[in-house]
Amino acid sequence: MYKVLPKQTVSMYTRDGVRLDADIYRPDAAENFPVLLMRQPYGRAIASTVVYAHPRWYAAHGYIVVIQDVRGRGTSAGEFKLFAHEIADGEDSIYWAAHLPGSNGKVGMYGFSYQGMTQLYAAAAKPSALKTICPAMIGYDLYTDWAYEGGAFCLQTNIAWAIQLATETARLCNDQPAYQALLTTARNLPVNNPEILQQLAPESFYHEWAAHTQPDTYWEELSPKRHLQAVDLPMFHIGGWFDTYLRGTLNLYKDIAARSITAQHLLVGPWAHLPWGRKVGEVDFGAKAASPVDRMQIRWFDQFLKDIDTGLLQESSICLFEMGSNIWRTFPSLNTANQKSYFLSTTGLASIREDSGILSNASPLKSGNPPTRLAPQNSAPSTQDILVHDPWRPAPSLGGHAGLPAGVFERSHIDCRSDVLTYTTQPLIEDLHLLGDVVVEIDCSADQPSYDLSAVLSQVQPDGKVYNLTQGYIHCPPTTAVPIKIQLQTTCVRIAKGNALRLSLSAACFPAYAMNSGNGAVLNSDDLRNAQVITLTVNCGGDRNSQILIPII
Repeated sequence: MYKVLPKQTVSMYTRDGVRLDADIYRPDAAENFPVLLMRQPYGRAIASTVVYAHPRWYAAHGYIVVIQDVRGRGTSAGEFKLFAHEIADGEDSIYWAAHLPGSNGKVGMYGFSYQGMTQLYAAAAKPSALKTICPAMIGYDLYTDWAYEGGAFCLQTNIAWAIQLATETARLCNDQPAYQALLTTARNLPVNNPEILQQLAPESFYHEWAAHTQPDTYWEELSPKRHLQAVDLPMFHIGGWFDTYLRGTLNLYKDIAARSITAQHLLVGPWAHLPWGRKVGEVDFGAKAASPVDRMQIRWFDQFLKDIDTGLLQESSICLFEMGSNIWRTFPSLNTANQKSYFLSTTGLASIREDSGILSNASPLKSGNPPTRLAPQNSAPSTQDILVHDPWRPAPSLGGHAGLPAGVFERSHIDCRSDVLTYTTQPLIEDLHLLGDVVVEIDCSADQPSYDLSAVLSQVQPDGKVYNLTQGYIHCPPTTAVPIKIQLQTTCVRIAKGNALRLSLSAACFPAYAMNSGNGAVLNSDDLRNAQVITLTVNCGGDRNSQILIPII
């Protein structure tokens, strides 16, 4: 370990003459070192220490660490425009960092969220000095991986982020009234009304994101995916099972690993967007869930920036935390072809009684009767459940990957609501290990032109407590085909014998996702005023193969 010199604050200038400021942490030694660069918009003193070790720790391991404010943020000059300048500015910053005194000319990048995005944009320019990146919790396709899910606007996370950035913009502009109002709002999240952004941050990216409801050229031009097709760098991909941007992490990994000739490693922990610790929501995943990322990144950078054989290239490229077992497991690939179907059946009272809706791995019965050993006494067979969504009291979001706070929570009080349908298996007779994508297929119809479907997979304990495992959401436009396919968040979990699986369906998951008015998303008070009650009919049993497909290890 090296002693570290006092922090230096230095500036560079981009090709168009904009000053960018950075803090530099150096080992106290005369030799040359590789450079680790983090480019971020939140004030460089923070340096992403909400999830990473302080830059001094990295410097003590023999690296020059540069934490830079992106254009228009912190003390850097210029105008901040979301992602717009990060390719050119990233390329210029890497060239500058590679030529710092004491640099050996090799640059690596690390960081999560926006700091992960700046790595992807910089890599798109293919600067020769950039040898490796460690993108964590990113959007690859910004429409499908970040702003929208299943065509539905991710209301809560988008508003929270927009308010955070707008608050800092107001501070930098010395707009004290806007700053105070936005700061008060930011400290009272979650917020489900975007009108404060319309009033106090009319230039926010939020308004463009909400207006571009389809995956059009706006998203294609903005997304890193478009710019990375010819890039092949060693990448260490980092995600969390309850991170709202896990789709981006996995989509980038799968895409580049399929065509790359350089090392691509993937680590997914039991974490939300932040922090990366042992407790996520109400569940403690144990000491092994604490983040190993800092030590793993040092090994990664030693391998690719110092040419030290760390043994990484001989290890499995995929390391996943299996929740329930609470251990890290390695896998050769993410492909899990062994999907098991659980079919929905009902007595017609799945919105009223928790024992009415049934999940069974037996083929659906042509008569429509649920399996008699599972059905409540004095019940009549049915092939339909009716769900009524009232926009004035929508089914609420709780945890998962899209809610604030994210993670695992006890949700039996939500499953008891009459606007939530529940379908439950018998208690498992042996442990069940899941890895991969959970898919729900629902044969349903509605009395309005458009509707939404929320699907949550949970485990039910013998004491009746219900804890969410993974969930998904879809916006169904008027031309939606049947059955509706809902892609749930990828997961890795062991469900202990004695517990049961439960699928919960609702027509809202608010405010995690914008509600559906019956004609489209509710994004302001006028939309809410025109929102309609939606009656949803779910068909199951008989020849209606409504089912959930679960990836079994």
